[in-house]
Amino acid sequence: MDNLVEEVGEDYADANLPDQQWEKRSFTDCDFTEADLRSLVTSGCTFTRCDFTRTDLGESRHHATAFRQCTFDRTVLTRSSFDSCSLMGSNFVDCVLRPITFTEVDFTLASFVKAPLHDLKLGGQRFRETNLSEADLRNTDLSQADLMGARLLDAKLDGADLRGAKIDANGLRQAKLAGALIDVDTAIAFAAAYGLVVS
Repeated sequence: MDNLVEEVGEDYADANLPDQQWEKRSFTDCDFTEADLRSLVTSGCTFTRCDFTRTDLGESRHHATAFRQCTFDRTVLTRSSFDSCSLMGSNFVDCVLRPITFTEVDFTLASFVKAPLHDLKLGGQRFRETNLSEADLRNTDLSQADLMGARLLDAKLDGADLRGAKIDANGLRQAKLAGALIDVDTAIAFAAAYGLVVS
């Protein structure tokens, strides 16, 4: 990227930086623990292995920004939005996520174990090999989502919209799917996952 501002190992812990606008900035191994980043706006930024433990990112907006292998532990993300972003390999633990908006986001290899993701609109998002074990996805729109290789052990998908979603047989066996909306292809895959023969 042109005029990219790079920072490595910087300490932003406890920083008070609300209403910031960051464009084309790169952060690697930076510590944002307990920082106040409310209403932060990012565009074309990259965060690699950064720590957002107990950071307040409420009402923040992110466009074409990558969060790679970042830690979000008890992070506040209320009313934040991510558009055309990557959260590849990032780990979310006990975060305040609702309400939140994701549009064209790549969650490949991310972890949302036990995360409260119910009633969200996640249609069309990429969840390849994402760890969604025990996540609450009840009544969530996952239509057209790519869930291939996702870990769905005891994930609650009751009432979720899975029409057009890509899910492998292992995921279908692991998840709780009572009342989920599925299409014919998924129904056939579900039957095959349990050794049934459709004729």
